[in-house]
Formats: sequence, structure tokens, C-alpha cells
Amino acid sequence: GPLIDDKAVVRVRIWLEEAKRSGAKVLTGGTFNNRLLAPTVLENVSTTASVYCKEVFAPVVVLQKFQKFEEAVAAINDSEFGLQAGVFSNDWRNILYAYKNIQAGGVVINDNPTFRNDAMPYGGIKNSGLGREGVKYAIEEMTEPKLLVFSP
Repeated sequence: GPLIDDKAVVRVRIWLEEAKRSGAKVLTGGTFNNRLLAPTVLENVSTTASVYCKEVFAPVVVLQKFQKFEEAVAAINDSEFGLQAGVFSNDWRNILYAYKNIQAGGVVINDNPTFRNDAMPYGGIKNSGLGREGVKYAIEEMTEPKLLVFSP
């Protein structure tokens, strides 16, 4: 996918090389054509690598294995970010656990975390944004309610 500018290309190249030097394996992608990066899937990425712990803003995904669902949720919550999470599961226990415990502005089940529409409150917590988007929520964020009372 396209990266926003040349600085982003340099940043993502550096982060991918950093990940590979620390043992990450590129399963697919990782190649650039000017500002276009082929969708990239990595595994065995160090939790201290930039592509693991920062917002990449590029078509890069990190695969990580966990023994228990709760461990995966704990790893998600160990981030300074919390915009939206995508959880793929048909197990209602995991779905409810994710909803109740993932520290993010939204949890999307069986779809990618970029899903949104203007009727929903879209926004993050932690270092992932201020307030919520969506028509109703944006109006609430940009206005100040004020009460006027008339007494007879």
C-alpha cells in the first residue's frame, strides 16, 4: 500500500530492517516500489521492535503466538495505544472477554479493526486520539452544553 511521504518510507524501511536484525521473519511482502510497500506479514518479532510497539502507518502486520487467549489480551493492553482491536473468534467466551478487557476505543469481531461508520463513536484511548468521531460524537466534542432555566 502507499505510504504518505518519503520520510515514512525511510522510517518503515528502518523499522523492518530493525525487526529482521532482531530475528523477525518476513512471511510475505516487505518490498518497496517507490512509496508503495507490498503488504507485509512478520513473525517472531521482538516485543521491543518498533514495528511491534509503535504505530507503523503502513501495510505491516505482526503475527504472535499465545498459549492462552488472556495472554494475547494482556499483550494488546501492554501497548501505549488503544484505537480499535480486531478479534477473530466464534467462541463467545473469548468475544466477551475481549470486549470487557481490551483497552481500546472499540473492539471489532471477525473483521479488521479499521471498520467504522459515521453513526458509531470511533476513537481511541491511551495515546490513540482525543475524543470520538462520528457525527453525534463529534458535535458533542466540539460544543459545550449549556442550560437555560426560566422560572415563572
